[in-house]
Amino acid sequence: MDSSFDRLEAIDSKSGDLNVVVDTPRGSPIKFKYDEERRVFTIARFLPSGLVFPFDFGFVPGTRAEDGDSLDVVLLMEGSSFPGCVVRARLLGVLEARQRKKGRMVRDDRLIAAASPSPAYAGIRALRDLGREAVAGIEGFLAASNRVEGRRFQSLGRFGVARARAILRRSLQTRPAVMK
Repeated sequence: MDSSFDRLEAIDSKSGDLNVVVDTPRGSPIKFKYDEERRVFTIARFLPSGLVFPFDFGFVPGTRAEDGDSLDVVLLMEGSSFPGCVVRARLLGVLEARQRKKGRMVRDDRLIAAASPSPAYAGIRALRDLGREAVAGIEGFLAASNRVEGRRFQSLGRFGVARARAILRRSLQTRPAVMK
């Protein structure tokens, strides 16, 4: 069985933008996850009552991050999309972090990107263009959502586009062959 995500390039060849596959839409109290073996979206967990995801969250296809999953992306745009939606996005930077997974701390970085078709983010080219408060809000949500679920989240820093691209390149090199 083949999935269209298996054939989707991490970087759009025409625009040079990231291809981001949304797994969890903005406004959702449910964290969805793409199951690579079954090639379907599943419910990973529910946020505590009253909490919702403030941004679309997704992944870059064809990548493998240090935590063993596809490289995570916080996707900025005016509205929400839906699980499985592919959005071309401009890389703005990265929040480097460590998170407890299976009893040990592992790297779990989050790329930050803006939807390329988004008029509201058209002038945003880097994290610094978002402003400190907006970036702190993203980081705060990640820390709080992990804390309420009893998981430890440690921010290692906020970095620009060059560092984000280096992490992306590394994740493309460590990706095993696509399962057929």
